[in-house]
Amino acid sequence: MRIGVIGSGRMGRPIVDRLMTAGHDVTMHTRRPESRAIAQKAGASWADTIEETVRGADAVVVVVLTDEQVRSVCLGPDGALAAMSAGATLVQHTTSDPETARLLFEVGAERGVGVLDAALSGGPHDIAAGRLTLWVGGDEAQLEQTRPLLEAYASPILFVGPAGNGQRVKLVNNALFVAQVGLAVDAVRVAGSLGIDENMILAALQHGSGASRALGVVARGGSVDSVAVRLADLMSKDVAVVREVARSTGADLGIIGTVLSSDAVEKKVLQRPPS
Repeated sequence: MRIGVIGSGRMGRPIVDRLMTAGHDVTMHTRRPESRAIAQKAGASWADTIEETVRGADAVVVVVLTDEQVRSVCLGPDGALAAMSAGATLVQHTTSDPETARLLFEVGAERGVGVLDAALSGGPHDIAAGRLTLWVGGDEAQLEQTRPLLEAYASPILFVGPAGNGQRVKLVNNALFVAQVGLAVDAVRVAGSLGIDENMILAALQHGSGASRALGVVARGGSVDSVAVRLADLMSKDVAVVREVARSTGADLGIIGTVLSSDAVEKKVLQRPPS
């Protein structure tokens, strides 16, 4: 299959590698000039414009950073949907507003282009191992048609309903994950007040009923501070999107929202200075 990939970075590059390994003909486009050499070294083609990237592609994978970038590269006269062939599929992986996913789906339908709201969970190491989790909103038949392509780098691939639901599941997941990291931070604090050091409590809790994937991430990082240094920017972006979607839809974040607003999250996890 001929695949266009828009965006690269820490997630896009391993996706390109897996697609190439699976035998697909991949063309990349990114705003970062230094990514051109990386693409060519991997054996992928490089295109200077979005139109060149998606022209004649069976599928186009979008892996950019923000909702604004998703709209910029996908919509409008110079966007991917305007240049894609009827019958092709746009696979949108970037964490974004569910309304953006719905809009892409509607614009795609007008042009005969299928759009999959394919929110992801995992990191580059999961892509490299072919075990990236995808929560996919859109048309289920379109997903089944595209599943063999996605299986080059993702498993499980879960259908979650209409376009927008992929992003909604991702936002709930991200809110829960950051809240759980915050709870792990506070567990370390409580343990410290009881005379138990951080390494010991993190090692011990992984074998108890209080274990979670978030706790495991903190434990593998060696300390709360080291995890925050690596993930603060990414988690801050996710929390900002969660809060904005909750505000715009009137959703009550409840206890999760309380934890996200706590000092454990704001100061220790997201590394935000006191206001």
